[in-house]
Amino acid sequence: MLLTSKAAGLFPIAPTPFHPDGLIDTASIDTLIERYLAANATGITVLGIMGEAPKMDASQSLAIVKQFIKGMGNLPVIVGVSSTGFAAMRSLAKTSMELGAAGVMIAPPPSLRTDDQITGYYRDAIEAIGPDIPFVIQDYPLTLTVVMTPKVIRQIVQENPSCVMLKHEDWPGLEKISALRGFAKDGSMREISILTGNGGLFLDFEMERGADGAMTGYAFPEMLSSLVMLMKAGQRDAAHDLFDAHLPLLRYEQQQGVGLAVRKYVMMKRGMIASDAQRKPGSALPATARAEVDYLLDRLAKTGHDFA
Repeated sequence: MLLTSKAAGLFPIAPTPFHPDGLIDTASIDTLIERYLAANATGITVLGIMGEAPKMDASQSLAIVKQFIKGMGNLPVIVGVSSTGFAAMRSLAKTSMELGAAGVMIAPPPSLRTDDQITGYYRDAIEAIGPDIPFVIQDYPLTLTVVMTPKVIRQIVQENPSCVMLKHEDWPGLEKISALRGFAKDGSMREISILTGNGGLFLDFEMERGADGAMTGYAFPEMLSSLVMLMKAGQRDAAHDLFDAHLPLLRYEQQQGVGLAVRKYVMMKRGMIASDAQRKPGSALPATARAEVDYLLDRLAKTGHDFA
């Protein structure tokens, strides 16, 4: 199964579970897969920023890819292949596709500044991995510091037929979604899938602007998939009620430097992973912060929207 521009729904960004000693927790990967499937995920993305991909060597990365592909069955698996060099990108992309991946995700390196540099980088990247591999543009200026305008994204899409999806993580970015959907309507850009990140912090209105679903790692994937389905069913108020119940925790997760620690802690509390450990270098969640997250989880439970 290859990724197409019709992809929609929930593609969780999977964390990489580690034991406290830094070894990969393969049993927790199986548990994550079970929980994502139970949450009605329509695909999954591995080795993204949340997956701590730079902390793995090549053999570990491929082992993770292989386990997720096997566990997800017929559902598409997208592999993050971003790298400082095209040789490593090519190797991971081609081997992942041979293992059964549906496509790859490519983020621009932080050194890019001009429109020409950005579009040229994607031309070179696709030349490196080959035009037969479907790919996702990762647009995450808050972390990657690379600003891609709608026109730049349109140029990348039009120049590279193997581009089938945008992972949209600009902030503010609602107007960008509207602009891209406008390009498709006026015929200046072919249709692609748009899945959104940012921890789901703007998913409610992103769906209303034309997003096809979510690609993020919020620790309640059930909420993400439910919100997407409610929006597609036209149940606007119910979708916003669900979103509002989770908003305090979504906001707390967005703190720079501790977001992954918060997310892994919640996943551990929910039984999705055995440990909230990160591979070094990584941040730890102080006791005070854990108590605050516990308080938010208790408040969420009282709303009845915690999927317990």
